[in-house]
Amino acid sequence: MYRFVLTRQWVCLTLVALVLIPVMIKLGFWQYHRHVHRVAQNQLIEANLRAKPVPMTEVTSPGHKVPRADFWRAVTATGTYDSAHEVVVRMRTSNDDKVGFHVLTPLVLGDGRVVLVDRGWVPGGDDPRAYPPVPAAPAGEVTVTGRLKADETSGGSGIKDRKGLPDRQVMLINSGQQAGYLGRSVLGGYLELTDPDPGDGGPETVTDPDHDSIGAHMAYAVQWWLFASAVPVGWLVLVRREKRDREEAAARAEAIEQEPATA
Repeated sequence: MYRFVLTRQWVCLTLVALVLIPVMIKLGFWQYHRHVHRVAQNQLIEANLRAKPVPMTEVTSPGHKVPRADFWRAVTATGTYDSAHEVVVRMRTSNDDKVGFHVLTPLVLGDGRVVLVDRGWVPGGDDPRAYPPVPAAPAGEVTVTGRLKADETSGGSGIKDRKGLPDRQVMLINSGQQAGYLGRSVLGGYLELTDPDPGDGGPETVTDPDHDSIGAHMAYAVQWWLFASAVPVGWLVLVRREKRDREEAAARAEAIEQEPATA
């Protein structure tokens, strides 16, 4: 009675089931690895945010690529803002998801090298191509504290580096690009300002990155694995149901054949 599993219909159904099982298992592990990555990232962010700030010159240098282990690390820098070469970064959102600009101001250190400081978000004006109203940076020598961030690239951020932008507007925060613009040595990466707080009259500083939520990746992983385990169970249920239906059909046919003889 199980020979029906060798029919074309059942062979196709079996092959589909055999394909679905490893695919679902793989999708489950994909979600599991995303969960592990998220947990590790949260731990890294929390550790780096709580660490004692160190001079930015100790962890990066011109042309240096900031490694992942130093992302969001608390750093300090002392120098003088070069407001004449300040630029704004297009298509950035505020803490409540309004679209505007980030203000990127060079901070010239005592040795002449430059730290790029993201002073925060400002709204755009009526003309999106015009330079927005930007609160002036503090004059004189200042000491700033912030989070160390890696240079942005189109590949890493997904932001297209458009050409032909209005004067003093950029799409990406990149120390290499700004070094060419400034004609100075610029430390790799940039500083995302956290202190001093510019207050109500200054740019809106970027909030700490989320390092509490872990998302639903683990739940999705378990779901995929449950789906994978349900496939063979479902296949067996269908086989047993088909066998039962065939047995009942055979019994009815036999009963019909016996009726004339009985009469």
